[in-house]
Amino acid sequence: MTLCIDSGGNFHHDQGAKFALTCPHCQVLAHMSPVSLPGYASLQTYKPSHVGLVFRCDSCNAPVFLKFPVKLYSNNRVDLGADYTELERSPEDFPYFSHLSEEPELLLREALICFSAGAFNAFASMCRRTFQAVFSDLGDNGKLQLFDELNTIREFTELDTDTFNVVRKILFGNDNEPRPNMPSVTQYQAGVLLEVIRDLLYEAYVRRGQLQQALMVRRHSAEDALTATITQINKAS
Repeated sequence: MTLCIDSGGNFHHDQGAKFALTCPHCQVLAHMSPVSLPGYASLQTYKPSHVGLVFRCDSCNAPVFLKFPVKLYSNNRVDLGADYTELERSPEDFPYFSHLSEEPELLLREALICFSAGAFNAFASMCRRTFQAVFSDLGDNGKLQLFDELNTIREFTELDTDTFNVVRKILFGNDNEPRPNMPSVTQYQAGVLLEVIRDLLYEAYVRRGQLQQALMVRRHSAEDALTATITQINKAS
């Protein structure tokens, strides 16, 4: 991938001068236009290991700040790495908080704050606490069902063994150990963990709650229909 700043102070990318990114302000996947780059002469003089660039979101015109690692300084360009860091991240959310019990909801909200701040190991720790509360809420049978669901997720997403084991240890680790075994997580593993807990919580709370609500509506509808029928029969007689 071509990603560099040339000697004329121009930013180059495989997609041209723009590339797509989910804007942390408007939440739209939009093209980003470079508006402020470090001076080429200053880069060659000081040779920092990372550089900061400011882009403009083409959707909302807000500034977006990214930090790139420097791969190579050459005579006429500065090559940048593709694994940039977003200095402002889009806040993560869970659209079904109202379905959760009080303690899992509180802990999950704090876990998402950690993820949005890029504190991925703190996020993993809060995920462990969230699921401790979930298991306490659902009981042993609920915990076993969620573990089976995790294995199902592994199968149909073809999740690699290392990432699966990290997620498993975080959510289903032995809490009776004096020091629970909490593996460190990379950004990718934290992202996988986030999607997994969303799916597990949907399965444990949201799906059940929505189905119970739908069945309740059906029951009330049937009872109302039966009452109306009995009333008509009584009137006819």
